[in-house]
Amino acid sequence: MSDSSFAADYEAARERFETGEYAAAAPLFAGLVDRSALEPPLHGTTELRLYLARSYYHSAQLSRAEEVLRPMLVDNPDDHYALLLLGRTLQRQSRHDEAKPHLAMAKLLGGYDIDGPELPES
Repeated sequence: MSDSSFAADYEAARERFETGEYAAAAPLFAGLVDRSALEPPLHGTTELRLYLARSYYHSAQLSRAEEVLRPMLVDNPDDHYALLLLGRTLQRQSRHDEAKPHLAMAKLLGGYDIDGPELPES
């Protein structure tokens, strides 16, 4: 994998994400995450996984978002945005009791208004 190929693919995925094409961005970010496991990426794996989780969340692929976020939080348990995103993901699945501790930690670590309906930009 060349750095320029990875960078071009990353920019294409980000462009889809930034224009709200979350369902189209998700497989692009998934491919980048897979590739980054093989060789060191230009951008951190955490950033890629967070974009992937956000793409899944915004395209209502909630179980996939959860599958990405849970291992992220094992690696980085104090990632306040990932905690918030996991909490919101669980809420959207009507799993409110499971969401509460993640949202409480997001509020504590990141100062988020957990009562608000919107996700802030990370």
